[in-house]
Amino acid sequence: MQLVKAPRDAVLRPLQVVSGIVERRQTLPILANVLLRREGERLSFTATDLEIQIQTSAEFGASKESGATTVSARKLVEILRALPDGEVQLAIANRKLSIQAGRSKFSLQTLPAEEYPTVAQAPAAVDFTIPASSLKYLLSMVHYAMAAQDIRYYLNGMLLVIEGTRVRAVATDGHRLALCEFEREETAGSIEVIVPRKTVLELGRLLPEGEEPVRIQVAANQVRFGFGSIELVSKLVEGKFPDYVKVVPANNPKTFLIDRAELMQALSRAAILTTDKFKGVRWVLAPGVLKVSSTNTDQEEALEEIEIEYEGESLDIGFNVTYLLDVLTNLRAEKIRVSLGDALGSALVTLPDSDRFKYVVMPMRI
Repeated sequence: MQLVKAPRDAVLRPLQVVSGIVERRQTLPILANVLLRREGERLSFTATDLEIQIQTSAEFGASKESGATTVSARKLVEILRALPDGEVQLAIANRKLSIQAGRSKFSLQTLPAEEYPTVAQAPAAVDFTIPASSLKYLLSMVHYAMAAQDIRYYLNGMLLVIEGTRVRAVATDGHRLALCEFEREETAGSIEVIVPRKTVLELGRLLPEGEEPVRIQVAANQVRFGFGSIELVSKLVEGKFPDYVKVVPANNPKTFLIDRAELMQALSRAAILTTDKFKGVRWVLAPGVLKVSSTNTDQEEALEEIEIEYEGESLDIGFNVTYLLDVLTNLRAEKIRVSLGDALGSALVTLPDSDRFKYVVMPMRI
């Protein structure tokens, strides 16, 4: 049975959309596969790791045949990438998937489509839409603050808060916290859910830049994102997210504006002399100047001085340079506002013309 006969890129694009969640090591062999299903003009592509499922489809012209199979996602993607531009043909015969393009021929083992474990979808309690660009911006402003493999599993994801017209994203790893929000025109009720780290990163990769609407449906233990021909279904992280409101310092009197790019370059240079085990940099704040320095066990030292408009009290404080570079890399503003308290208090980074983004980073001993 012929699944599709089309230009290589027309098959490769939807395959790349779904294959990003497929892990190399799987508890079930079939989870390393992608599900291909032909129905009429449409060929659908589905991948899952039992926690997340991504499905997309494309039209390739009318076909009298319908059928489905599963095949190694990694091998199929690598074969299609390696083939030259031109027409490719995918067909099923004798429990194998044949791939033919010009004089190149491949034959891959398949597993039955009926054994593929698709994620059951629960009825939605909250259903609303937001522009793709707004959601992509939210994710880009907080994703770097998520924990990666913390035993506090509720930190390995992003808190999504819906409060009427307000949509807020919050992420923390216990050492820093990023918060970003925006207002919608329509109200959508109230709900708080923790979206897994892997889901957040996949969304950031897949979401388009434009104003295309993204439909978000939240169920008791599941969230669904639909945009264009793509549907992403994900389980939610169970647990109680920390009280992020209390983490944001309410009164840090030592405040100054600083050029984001200049600070990022100074920190990048100072970071050269830090080590993998110790990423600390010292900030010495004084009237008119911010001094950034670092040292290491070889008694080497880096020192950077940045002119700033500041006339308050002096302060000597240390930070993990990675946490500072993460936020500066993801922001696009020309200038940022930094608010400090004392040497033991956390720093607050905000944008001069907006109160919708907040980044809190804890100090460290230098």
